[in-house]
Amino acid sequence: MTLADRITSLRHVLATLGEPLVEVVVAPHGLGVPVTDVVILDPEDPLEASPGDLVLVIGARGRAAAPAIRAAGRGGAAAVAVKGATGADVAADAGVALLTVGAEARWEQVESLARGVVEAARAGGEAASGEVLGDLFALAQTIASLTGGLVSIEDTANRVLAYSRAGDEVDELRRLSILGREGPERYLAMLREWGVYQRLRAGEGIVRIDERPELGIRRRIAAGIHAGKQPLGTIWVQEGAQPLTERAETALLGASRALAPQLIRARTLPSPELRLREDLLASLLEGRLDAESVADDIGADPARPAQVLAFSLERSGNRQLRRAELVHLIAVHTAAYRRSALVSVIGGRVYALLPDLPEHSDAAVLALAREITGTARRHLDVPVRAALGGVVPRLSDAAASRGDADRVLAAMARGHWAADVASLADVRAEVLLSEVLAYLGSQPRIRDPRLVALVEHDTEHGGILVPAVLAWLDAFGDVRAAARVLNIHPNTVRYRVRRAAEVSGVDFADPAQRILTQLQLRL
Repeated sequence: MTLADRITSLRHVLATLGEPLVEVVVAPHGLGVPVTDVVILDPEDPLEASPGDLVLVIGARGRAAAPAIRAAGRGGAAAVAVKGATGADVAADAGVALLTVGAEARWEQVESLARGVVEAARAGGEAASGEVLGDLFALAQTIASLTGGLVSIEDTANRVLAYSRAGDEVDELRRLSILGREGPERYLAMLREWGVYQRLRAGEGIVRIDERPELGIRRRIAAGIHAGKQPLGTIWVQEGAQPLTERAETALLGASRALAPQLIRARTLPSPELRLREDLLASLLEGRLDAESVADDIGADPARPAQVLAFSLERSGNRQLRRAELVHLIAVHTAAYRRSALVSVIGGRVYALLPDLPEHSDAAVLALAREITGTARRHLDVPVRAALGGVVPRLSDAAASRGDADRVLAAMARGHWAADVASLADVRAEVLLSEVLAYLGSQPRIRDPRLVALVEHDTEHGGILVPAVLAWLDAFGDVRAAARVLNIHPNTVRYRVRRAAEVSGVDFADPAQRILTQLQLRL
C-alpha cells in the first residue's frame, strides 16, 4: 500500500462525521481533496496552515473567522470548520472548503472523530462506520416487482449478495445458488462454456439465457454491474410461473446502473458515503450548497440542463417501509433514463435529480414519471403523485426546479389535477393563484378594508353573502349558473350580491374591484 492509499479524503471525513455535526457550506475544489492532518487554530494565535490540513477554528464565529479562513486558503488547507458559518464567499475566494459545525457540538468531539478517520487511513484502512452493503435485499425485491421474475445479485466471484422472495417456481440453479450462497460449479462451468460471463463482463447490456429443461434451468435475463470498464457483479432474473414483464429488460438495465455505487461502496467505502451523497443532493436542492462544489461527487456536469421530479406518497399503511421501496423503484427507473440520476428524501417527499439532460427531453421525462407512478401503483400497491419541475439551464438552478415541483404537488393535493402526474404547465394557473393569495394573506396592509368589514358582517349574520358573491364572480356574473352551484333560486343570488355591495360599499360594476374582491374573498 502506497502513501497515497493511506490518505483519506474530505468526502470520507464528512461521511464519518455527518450531519448534524458538520455540514458543507462551499467546496471550491470538490470533496475529493486529501486530508492529511487535523489542526486546531485559535484566531489569537499565528494564522498558519499546511497543505491537507482540516483546520478547526475555535473562538471565532461567522465573519470573525474570515482571517483564519483566508490563512487556511493561503496555506493550502483542505477545509476549514467554524461555528455559525457565513463566510462562503470568503472561502470560495480563498479556494478552501468551508464546513459549519453544529452550535451544540463540542470541538473535542469533532477533533476526535476527524482525527480517527485520518489516523485510520494512515494505518492502512478506514474507520469502520456501519453496514456496508445497505439493504440489497430490498432492492432485489424491487427489481423482482419491476421485472416479474426472481432476482439474485452476485459479486464477481459468483457469491450471492442478495435475492428476492420466491415461491415454488424456483429452478435448480437458483435453489442451489441460494442454498450454497454461490453458484454450483457444474452450472457455472456451463455458463462459461456458453459465453454468458464473457458477455456480462464485456460491458453494459442485457444477456438472455434460454430455458434448458434437461438441466432444470428456466429462462433468464442478466445484466452486468460495472464501474466504467471494471465489472462489479451481476443481476440475474429468472422467469417464474409467469412471463417477464414488457419492461423487464429496461428495468434490469436501470437496476444494474443503480447498483454500481452500492457495490463500489461494498468494496471500498462505508455506508455513510451513501448518506453523504444523499445529503449533498439535499443541500443542492435546498439551495444550501453550490453546484460546482458537488458536481464531481454526484457525477454531473454543472453546465448542462437539469430537472427535478418530486414524488409524494399518499397515505398508506407502513408509510416508512413503503417510502423505502419507492426510493428503490425511482432509483432503478431514473438510472435507466440518465446514468447520473440521483434520488434523495427530503421532508417526506422523494426527489429525483436528472442532470445532463439532452435537448427536447420533456416528453421522455413525462413518460418516465408516468411509468414510475404506474409501476408503484401496480407493484407496490401504493398511490403516488409525481410533479415535474421546470428544466433549468444549469445544475446550480436545481433548487428552482425543485421549488416548481413542490408547488405542483401542492396544487395537485388541493384537487386541481386528477391524474397522478403533472407539470408546472398543467397547473400553472392554480400555482400562480395560490402564490398571489399567499402574498395577499401575508400583507394585511394591501387588503381592502371594505371587504374585511364584509367578511366580519357576514360571519355574524349567517355567512350567506360571501359565498354568493364568490359563486357569482366565478360564474362571470351568470346568476343562473351561480344559483345552480349554490342550489338556491337565481333571485336569491341577485339579492345577496346586492346586499353585499350595500354592506361593503364595493362597486361590483368596476372590473378592477371585481378582481380584487374575488382574490381577497378567496382568503
